[in-house]
Amino acid sequence: MKEIFSKAYKINFGTESLTQVSEFLIEKSYSQVFVLVDKHTKKDCLPILKPYLAQFHSIEIGAGERFKNIDTVQEIWKQFHHFNADRSSLLINLGGGVICDMGGFAAATFKRGIDFIHIPTTLLGMVDAAIGGKLGIDFLGIKNEIGLFKLPKRIVVNPLFLETLPKDELNSGFAELIKHALIADKKLWKSIQELTDLNSKELEVLIYKSIKIKTKIVAKDPTEKGIRKALNFGHTIGHAIESASLISSKKPMLHGHAVAIGMLAEAWLSKELGFLKTTEFEQINALFKKYFKRLPNEINFESLLSIMQHDKKNKNGLIQFSLIDKIGSYKLDINCETDVIEKAILYCVENNE
Repeated sequence: MKEIFSKAYKINFGTESLTQVSEFLIEKSYSQVFVLVDKHTKKDCLPILKPYLAQFHSIEIGAGERFKNIDTVQEIWKQFHHFNADRSSLLINLGGGVICDMGGFAAATFKRGIDFIHIPTTLLGMVDAAIGGKLGIDFLGIKNEIGLFKLPKRIVVNPLFLETLPKDELNSGFAELIKHALIADKKLWKSIQELTDLNSKELEVLIYKSIKIKTKIVAKDPTEKGIRKALNFGHTIGHAIESASLISSKKPMLHGHAVAIGMLAEAWLSKELGFLKTTEFEQINALFKKYFKRLPNEINFESLLSIMQHDKKNKNGLIQFSLIDKIGSYKLDINCETDVIEKAILYCVENNE
């Protein structure tokens, strides 16, 4: 087992990391322990965690991004209230990005804040959602429109949970891992290109490196005033695609798949604006063709633009991007004209396969 230390909390990493949950609970002596799950983590992951817990209350919510809203948060609060949770209670978020984002938000706002820890069970949760203290819910069709910064007391990352995931969920999380390489680590990018299979053993080393990248960036800029914006590469367009999909589709696009399309589009913008070499763009394009589906032909640019105009990075009414100037390096606060943004999105449609 390995440990990654940030200023405020510890990340336990490895196949033996769940033993730290028992030690943590004994050390802290919480009045009550709650475990937040959805139907998938209740079935596949809670039985793995249960031997490391004593008494606890489980709270089950709907699975998927469409449940990441204030109505679900109210249901979590009602369960806290029903069991008389006090400020010495703890919430364990056992799940992927939705569970970590929303569970943390519910805990951070109940009685002005109770402790919570993240035990991410998806690749997306392990390398992204559980790391960095961003919490929130979707509102009026906009991703993470309501939220706050609040750090967990601990994060426990066990790669064995990845064996419970279907392939499309693995690919979804893989997009965020790729993002960390593209903005900060050319060696990690090379390792990703050499990867032969997305399984827990092959991914374990890459996950550890990815977590260290995000932890280092967040430690320097915890509330996203500067370099943490680099972590939004691919997300301006990606979040718009995901939000549009949630509104219009019975089977919404997974977060990582939307961000993958967003990264390809924003890599195209980086090339078009003269930051990124064509040869490096072609490397990115080739890798994304291997792992991700492209943008559906029926996508509506005006609806995406409307959503992008609500992006949290925007300033003075201008859509701002975090782009890359080479693999392993980023550029912040880049304004783009809407016609250029449309061309980038059109590229992702025309290269659909």
